[in-house]
Amino acid sequence: MEPIRQAITVAFRFPVYFTTRVFAASNLVLRDVVSRARGLTPSRILFVLDEGVLRHHPTVITDIDEYCRQHADVLQRAAPVFVVPGGETVKNDPRHVADLHRVIHDAALCRHSYVAAIGGGAVLDAVGYAAATAHRGIRMIRVATTLLAQDDSAVGVKNGINAFGKKNYLGTFAPPFAVINDFGFLPTLSDRDWRGGLSEAVKAALIKDRGFFDLLERQAAALAARDMDIAEDVIKRSAEIHLAHIATSGDPFEMGSSRPLDFGHWAAHKLEQLTAHRLGHGEAVGVGIALDTTYSYLARFLGEADWRRIITLLQALGLAVYAPELSHRLEADADPACVLRGLDEFREHLGGRLTVMLLRGIGAAFDVHEIRRDVMIRSVELLKRVHEYEIPAQSQGSHR
Repeated sequence: MEPIRQAITVAFRFPVYFTTRVFAASNLVLRDVVSRARGLTPSRILFVLDEGVLRHHPTVITDIDEYCRQHADVLQRAAPVFVVPGGETVKNDPRHVADLHRVIHDAALCRHSYVAAIGGGAVLDAVGYAAATAHRGIRMIRVATTLLAQDDSAVGVKNGINAFGKKNYLGTFAPPFAVINDFGFLPTLSDRDWRGGLSEAVKAALIKDRGFFDLLERQAAALAARDMDIAEDVIKRSAEIHLAHIATSGDPFEMGSSRPLDFGHWAAHKLEQLTAHRLGHGEAVGVGIALDTTYSYLARFLGEADWRRIITLLQALGLAVYAPELSHRLEADADPACVLRGLDEFREHLGGRLTVMLLRGIGAAFDVHEIRRDVMIRSVELLKRVHEYEIPAQSQGSHR
């Protein structure tokens, strides 16, 4: 008997807004987001807040309450603002997701209600996972408050939490209903979080846009000094690159074996684990980018001039290109403490054969399916020497 064959096509559309002071009563962005799908009665919405945001912006809860009061014809707050831990803490303990499910349940949210998460990428990941798995999907609004979330993670379609010592082991592909990038939260970021967010912009430039890399290179000093005008342009361009790839790659839910947007991430995810998250995600991505760039150079795919440009830019932005954990137990790649174990974990997470993105040039990426252990070890050793200043970084533009 012949099988019944069925194809299903689903179109997802979501806007990404760039604004400042989203919860000022005069700012209509959130109102407009909810209005576009509102029924006859005000839409019910649960706000979930990153405790780090609350710490630096202590009026944010009263601002939210006043916003809902001023726009009561559109928005109805379904429960008091729910505060969750920020950073990887919220992703490492499954009890936080259970708490989120309980709050969603007790607020009697339905699939036409909203969960609005306000915070950094980790909080957006965890809240997105809870929203995507309650009622098989509640409308999710991401209000991104960190540079890394705004230029990368918030505009994607993935949600998840960590489990079994592995990054994002549990998760879903569930596009948000809308993304709101609020630049007003960025000035209170720590210098570490600011620098970490820049690493994802460098990644986007390296794999997709040489002209964007040139801009980052020219503006490195201004970005390191936290020039907000420059940063806003960089965030928007990085977000555009990420969104264009998700929309046009033909594989938004990663059914294949290639993950271009995860350039440098196989090592980054492992370093986060090995350092017990002493390294933040963005910091680990910076090291991972340096490692795969150096491998590309030593494997003779990437020219020395481009390699030096990339390493110099990372350093100019204040990003580390080496972490001591890179060198641990390299002689025993089956050891859980060896960073090379991250290659197997990366392959397992996606399935299929190992696929790692490397560089032939700035803005010219390609996939390989095998990594030579000896060349990767040499790459670690070279980065260690760079870190120890045995190889001085060139001044910006001297190679151009």
